[in-house]
Amino acid sequence: MTEGTWTDKPARSAKRPRWSRRNPFPATVIENSLLTAPESTKEVRHLVLDIDGSGLEYLPGDAVNVTPANEPALVGAIIDRLGVPGDTVITDRKGERTLLQALTHGFEITSVSPYLLDHLANARGNTEVSTMLAGERAALDAWARGRDVLDLLNLDDEWHPTPEAFLAELKPLTARTYSISSSPTVHGGTLHLTPATVRYFATEEWGDGRDRHGAASAYLADRVAPGDTVGIYVTPNKSFRLPEPDTDIIMIGPGTGVAPFRAFVHERAGGEGSGRNWLFHGARNRDHDFLYRDELLDLHANGSLDRLDVAFSREQEHKEYVSHLMGGHGEELYTWLRDGAVVYVCGDADRMAGDVEDALASIIVQYGDVDEDTARAELDRLRNEGRYLRDVY
Repeated sequence: MTEGTWTDKPARSAKRPRWSRRNPFPATVIENSLLTAPESTKEVRHLVLDIDGSGLEYLPGDAVNVTPANEPALVGAIIDRLGVPGDTVITDRKGERTLLQALTHGFEITSVSPYLLDHLANARGNTEVSTMLAGERAALDAWARGRDVLDLLNLDDEWHPTPEAFLAELKPLTARTYSISSSPTVHGGTLHLTPATVRYFATEEWGDGRDRHGAASAYLADRVAPGDTVGIYVTPNKSFRLPEPDTDIIMIGPGTGVAPFRAFVHERAGGEGSGRNWLFHGARNRDHDFLYRDELLDLHANGSLDRLDVAFSREQEHKEYVSHLMGGHGEELYTWLRDGAVVYVCGDADRMAGDVEDALASIIVQYGDVDEDTARAELDRLRNEGRYLRDVY
């Protein structure tokens, strides 16, 4: 979800985009490389897609939607569990197609379906599921993390639904949205994205020895190579735009939250404005998962990135995150804010975004000589003025 407002500059064409959710553009993959080290606990990739001649337009801050295909092994296992051939013709809201096609391209199967859970609890009378649904949401979320629809099917060995009955309990497969990490000015004719691969490795609790994977991220990591095509369409993000070239910006993006800020810095590097660029980034380890390390260091060295501060959370006894790093530069951060800088935050909404907001409030309290309520009101004012913008998820 994105918060904040800003004027969309430059103006977009009034013509409706040709490419959309129903008609994605088949972008050819130019590059698909691993950004993180093999020994990293994170897996993040850098993809370059060819959009030359497509008519696709984007601005720094926009997002790209990727239409995934489900993992063949999981599709095959579900078909085996249903006990019918993959070429069985089914009819759904898309018309007639084979069960294999429907499960590969039409439905969410890599996560727990709430409709299927409800069916197991109410229509099938599964007491385990009924108990979970009646309990705390946090416990249900923890149980569901990493599980997929095959896990749900296997909760009831006696249930052998028809393909249509099974598919009726699933959600349609949706595109996954990623921040665009390229600048249309610098990386013309291409579009870059920086997806983190979601993997859940087999546990004793699951009991079947299967690893689980995210639908789109594993599709991009494992089954898309240079020369292949990926269906995409662009979503404008008018609430996460660069300001006037002479305005200072503070960018806060740990992990893959750095993606739009790579685009921001490249876009501003070739401009004539005097606005300074300050990036707070975060990684677990300097040598394992400092995303775009060499590129960011070069941008800092040539003056395109005026300030670069990186928190390495696992390189000392106590974990250090971007919010801690900000506190160590509180006085200068406050000066930039006081003098008109725009603050951008991108990344995890659950903890990081709240920790960053708390750090900003503490800085305003300390260096603005105000109380907590006044500091929070100041952040609200900055938000309303389009000077505190968040793209968090």
